[in-house]
Amino acid sequence: MRYERMPIEIESPEEYGYDKIKNNLSESSVTDASLKTLELQIPDLILLYNEHRGNTGLRQLIAKDAEVEHNDVLITSGAAGALFIIATSQLGPGVIGQPGGSQVAGNHLVVVRPNYATNLETPKAIGCDVSHMEVTFETGFQPDLDAIASSIKSSTRMVSVTCPHNPTGISMSLKALKQLVTLTKERNVLLLVDETYRDISYVDKLPVAASLGDHVISVSSLSKSFGMPGLRIGWIITRNKALHETFLAAKEQISISCSVIDEWVAEQVLSKREEILSRTQKEMSERLLIVEAWIEGEDAVEWVKPTGGVVCFPRIKKDPPGGWNNFYQRLLSEYGTCVGPGHWFGLPDNYFRLGYGWPTRDELTAGMNAISSALKDL
Repeated sequence: MRYERMPIEIESPEEYGYDKIKNNLSESSVTDASLKTLELQIPDLILLYNEHRGNTGLRQLIAKDAEVEHNDVLITSGAAGALFIIATSQLGPGVIGQPGGSQVAGNHLVVVRPNYATNLETPKAIGCDVSHMEVTFETGFQPDLDAIASSIKSSTRMVSVTCPHNPTGISMSLKALKQLVTLTKERNVLLLVDETYRDISYVDKLPVAASLGDHVISVSSLSKSFGMPGLRIGWIITRNKALHETFLAAKEQISISCSVIDEWVAEQVLSKREEILSRTQKEMSERLLIVEAWIEGEDAVEWVKPTGGVVCFPRIKKDPPGGWNNFYQRLLSEYGTCVGPGHWFGLPDNYFRLGYGWPTRDELTAGMNAISSALKDL
């Protein structure tokens, strides 16, 4: 493994200092919850090793929503932990000493880009042969299934997508998702669907992808839609028993089990899933209208309107004098406003991720007005 720090982490608000930012529009979750807002008080828990697969009651709650069995669910240290387990157990270096430098199954990944950085960087650290399937503004950030099909080869182990997509907030249709499930089944490759934003949708909510086939792996967490990234609770869902055992073995070697306290809080939260999400869905729908009104009134910016999640990925129409780095530095230093520039996701910096779920409404509006002010200098 050859690790390199990711720009999205190096330049993150927590590294820069939250106290230095007035309008933080770079976050990718809803407003952080607290034990007080959740009306929870942690009892006198016994701090033992927890069930290795995760607390049974917690897994049952996740399984009920996913329409799978609770033994199909593995609790992990956030979605990042889930993605690490999957990548390191299923992918290998691009060439593993085969005659003539040939490749074997497991050495090739097809992954949609732009993407959440871990979906790109962990396979890279492994040395995996990676084909990037670019989703573009012009195609509404929808994955090209024909291009994915043509990229699958004999050494391909997995196709990886996010839905709703990070950083654009765009979802695939149910028809497209089912076509992708069928395609990967026919080609005998795994399908990984990072569906961390699935619980917030402005169109019909998609089913949990893992419920559609035993070669499909779903990953999610409480970080984004529930605003609990500090809890470090995520999960893997797969109906493939052999895969599940492999993922469990990896988890046991990394951490044995997850935190008793974290899993207790997670179980209390998911027991109120519908109550919490109904409030969140209403609030995020209203915030999306606020962002839409700003976009429509800002001639320098265009977007593809999100269909899920709490982020969007606008595009600035012309380059700024002095370059993009200067623009974003000025936006931060002069206007106290932070967004996620395109290079966080491997794209040019005329794109930026705008998170509308984390700041207060006043901060969201002030931040967008600050972007407009900075854009007037272009």
